Amino acid sequence: MNTTTTQTLELKQLINGQWDSATGAEAHSVNPADPEELVARYATATPQTLEAAIAAGRAALAGWDRVGILGRGRVLRRAAQLLEERGEDIAVLMTREQGKTLADSRGEVGATVETLYYQAGSARRADGVTYPSGNADELVRTIRRPVGVVGVITPWNFPLQIPAWKIAPALLWGNTVVWKPASDTPAVALAFAEILVEAGVPAGVLNLVLGPGSLGSRLVEHEGIAAVTFTGSVPVGHQIRERVVLRGAKLQMELGGHNAAIVMPDADVASAAAAIVAAAMSSTGQKCTATRRIIAVGDVHDRLVEALVPLVKALVSGPGTEATSDMGPVVSDRARRDIEDALSQAQAEGATVLAQGSKSDAPGHYVLPTLLAGTDALTITHEEVFGPIVTLMRVEDLDEAITLANATEFGLTASVFTSDEHAIRRCLNEVVAGLIKVNAPSTGSEVHAPFGGLRDSSFPAPREQNSDVAADFFTETKTAYVRVAPQGRAS
Repeated sequence: MNTTTTQTLELKQLINGQWDSATGAEAHSVNPADPEELVARYATATPQTLEAAIAAGRAALAGWDRVGILGRGRVLRRAAQLLEERGEDIAVLMTREQGKTLADSRGEVGATVETLYYQAGSARRADGVTYPSGNADELVRTIRRPVGVVGVITPWNFPLQIPAWKIAPALLWGNTVVWKPASDTPAVALAFAEILVEAGVPAGVLNLVLGPGSLGSRLVEHEGIAAVTFTGSVPVGHQIRERVVLRGAKLQMELGGHNAAIVMPDADVASAAAAIVAAAMSSTGQKCTATRRIIAVGDVHDRLVEALVPLVKALVSGPGTEATSDMGPVVSDRARRDIEDALSQAQAEGATVLAQGSKSDAPGHYVLPTLLAGTDALTITHEEVFGPIVTLMRVEDLDEAITLANATEFGLTASVFTSDEHAIRRCLNEVVAGLIKVNAPSTGSEVHAPFGGLRDSSFPAPREQNSDVAADFFTETKTAYVRVAPQGRAS
């Protein structure tokens, strides 16, 4: 596929090493900055397409296992190199199809390259543990084995990086994959699949099926899928949990967040404001880790308002290809309407608009970056709105701040801005979040550190990224007792 073209791309399914046209209904993706522009079109996968993909994955398991983990690591390393070489073309395609700025797209490509190199390097880590035995002639050790065919379902907001989080370790540990990407970003998915195939992933080891959400439902229900890794909405995640856990398959999920930033009176207000605006507004607020609520403790509130307002007013929402745009459009007209409805509801409930940026007059799905002032009585302070809106609330002390930060069903990320060691320790221990930042934005993570949330953000499921937790999810552990056979005696 030529990712540099501005013409409509014709996409196909990847089934058992072949790029095949499906026979389902026609679907397409559009440019959020110019909704009249078709980026890609394709015939959606049918149930028969999905069956063929799963069968191909099962048939390819033994051969992929025999390649060995070092050989599989070399494939991932080659994929990283290819992605580096084609990074600018992939970034341009991502901006065209998803809408984020070119700077954000380039950053995502770079993070994906890093993920592939990291997982490739993990091939040389120790893959088992040796235990003492009560028998002097015996060795007791653990062995990791692939779980089987892994169903991968990924979102549109990070159409390259999140798939790499899941697919790279799945392949490294000897599994095969059936991948259903988001319907809004199929062209980026196909470009990544092409790179993996060119890097040496054999036929049947990676299968790409393009289609609607109902295709994902069939995927997670299928008895041939041994594990499911999913990033998406809470309602869909709950449905997947019921179907996957019931049949005894493994499950990994990341379902969103409603992340708080606590700002203490001793904080460096200018630094805190810059970090919060970056976390709330980057990628047009379309990050699960974005800051949604700002909790100002005591008299820092007014100083924080003074710092936040000009930063938000300076933001410009426009085409991601233009250097003057601080953020691109949201991904779809539906997303735009949802954000605008949530903002109107918040104002009707008593929220005050403290500041808004500007947006392009072009026909894209642009929204105004917005700073609100309100209380936890607002619906928007409890329900995730996937866009550039953040609400400032005032509390009197740290106890109230922690209580308010935890007043949500989510628990993905949080941040606290202070130099007070006591406040830091309390937040680290008491704020319910899987990832907590101190004097830093709630967004961003290191590929070698575990990533995941608590409560409805992740379900009690294995974390992502870190090689140890990836190995735990994508493998099953066997314990081997190996006894030296006694030597035969000469007659």
